[in-house]
Amino acid sequence: MNNPRFLQIHTLTTYPAALLNRDDSGLAKRLPYGGVIRTRISSQCLKRHWRIAEDPHALSAIDGASLAFRSRELVSRKVFGDLEAPEAVIDKLEPEFQKAVYGDKGTAKSARQTLLLGERELAWLSAEARRLAQEANGDAAQAATLAAGWKKDFQKNIKVMREATSLPGGLTGALFGRMVTSDPEANITAPVHVAHAFTVHGEESESDYFTAVDDLAEDAPGADTIQETELTSGLYYGYVVVDLDGLKRNLGLAADDLAGPVLHNLIHLIAEVSPGAKLGSTAPYSRASFMLAEAGDRQPRSLAEAFQRPVASDPASASSALVKHLAAIDAAYATGEERRFLSLHDTPVDGAQRSTLKELAEWAGTLPGRLS
Repeated sequence: MNNPRFLQIHTLTTYPAALLNRDDSGLAKRLPYGGVIRTRISSQCLKRHWRIAEDPHALSAIDGASLAFRSRELVSRKVFGDLEAPEAVIDKLEPEFQKAVYGDKGTAKSARQTLLLGERELAWLSAEARRLAQEANGDAAQAATLAAGWKKDFQKNIKVMREATSLPGGLTGALFGRMVTSDPEANITAPVHVAHAFTVHGEESESDYFTAVDDLAEDAPGADTIQETELTSGLYYGYVVVDLDGLKRNLGLAADDLAGPVLHNLIHLIAEVSPGAKLGSTAPYSRASFMLAEAGDRQPRSLAEAFQRPVASDPASASSALVKHLAAIDAAYATGEERRFLSLHDTPVDGAQRSTLKELAEWAGTLPGRLS
């Protein structure tokens, strides 16, 4: 296997007494699968925690990585927040920038899309705002004329800037994609595909009754606040696919320098960074007890079917079920992926090399360099 196209990453991770990802009613997110309700963690939740992790292997710690920001207030805060110009001039310029970035209704914050822009796109927008403000020279009417002309050519000019710039949407956009309804040409196809993680067994949950005591109550101290929340326990199957060609395309001119370190750090983040709410009261920190990484040139396929029929909620049983299903797929399809795995238990994987996390991450980091 000299030219792998895809990297597939499978994990099993246990969390007891936690509330990792909540729905709109404050309860744990759920998923019916195999006729059984499971607890799940959304892909959005997983990606956000990997993206913002403050960790030795953080994506932002990679040399040459470019930041990105997701907000409805990018223009207000990142473009005009520090602009030194008369207020009357800013009042004419800013609405046109809002409409250029967020669409024709962008002057209303409630109508804006929560948009991701890279720091290099924001730097260009800030430079354009300064240029127009200087050309207006304090004249609000001139600022209005300049802003209208600038907005007319906005998409053409920002397209030229993006084509000449490495990582215009930041490393976040290059990995996890971007959709911009006001500017379809700014869309970025995600090369990192993340499935919703789900428990390999039926849901295990309870309603946690808790109180807060008023320490300064004049009468006998007692429960001042009484509430309930949900706690769940579970062993989760996670699945991530990286389109290696797509990753290198999105990284552009920086691909040779960044692709390997990105995959190296991503392996660490997937294995070590926990999603979770209620950190102070549940400490939901865990690490993968099993990780299987596969490099191949055929269409990826999840191993979720190993758990369509619920299995026991212990990592040894779950990893055995996963390996058994993998062997059945190999016998039927013989796609010949190259494999490395990590396991805290005595779970052999035929044809795969057992590794530490460090070794597995280093191997993943070599894959982009093997693409023709």
